[in-house]
Amino acid sequence: MTGKNGNISRRRILRSVTAAAGLAAALPLGPAMAGLLLPTPRQGVGPFYPQTKPLDQDNDLTRVQGRSGRAEGRLIELMGRVFDSAGAAVPDARVEIWQANSQGRYDHLGDRRDVPLDANFQGFGHDITNAAGAYRFRTIEPAPYPASNSWMRPPHIHFAVLSPRYGRFVTQMYFAGNPLNAEDWLLNGISNPKARARLIAAIEPPAPELDPDASVVKFDIVLTPA
Repeated sequence: MTGKNGNISRRRILRSVTAAAGLAAALPLGPAMAGLLLPTPRQGVGPFYPQTKPLDQDNDLTRVQGRSGRAEGRLIELMGRVFDSAGAAVPDARVEIWQANSQGRYDHLGDRRDVPLDANFQGFGHDITNAAGAYRFRTIEPAPYPASNSWMRPPHIHFAVLSPRYGRFVTQMYFAGNPLNAEDWLLNGISNPKARARLIAAIEPPAPELDPDASVVKFDIVLTPA
């Protein structure tokens, strides 16, 4: 169902979260299934956390309320679960993401590069984990961008997880197979290769129960008390 402006209704978004949460709940945790789970490494918030958050900040970054278009770029269904180190789900946590658009530009006053913004891309969104610790976003794969004259940042998505027990946890998610990953000093500043691998997610084929036009990216987060 769409509204008069062509946007996917919030009710439909919430229904699709239920299906995605079920898929995320069936995912294996990956590293360290036995005993304590390997924590997700922290990374800095970076310079482009929104100074003023958009009025539309739900979990679908590909549509902006009041506009009929869709964000440019490769669609992804980004989902996962939030756990503690013992493997217990962390419900009712606020998960925020922010990222560059398909041209590598942030909607932020600090990004002054001569690269076009996408008026149909939300750039920032949030979701709340359910009882199984699952979250879900619909977004696009960001492009790389130059952080300096000699350093290209690989495509990545910033995450912040906020919960009463764990405080504010910030990290970044990278895409498997991108050659710029090997050159990124922020990612490779994590010396433990198993810990570094916790920040890298594969782009998988579409899931039949979700959107046939959107690839799936699964990213679990393991928290430790602040």
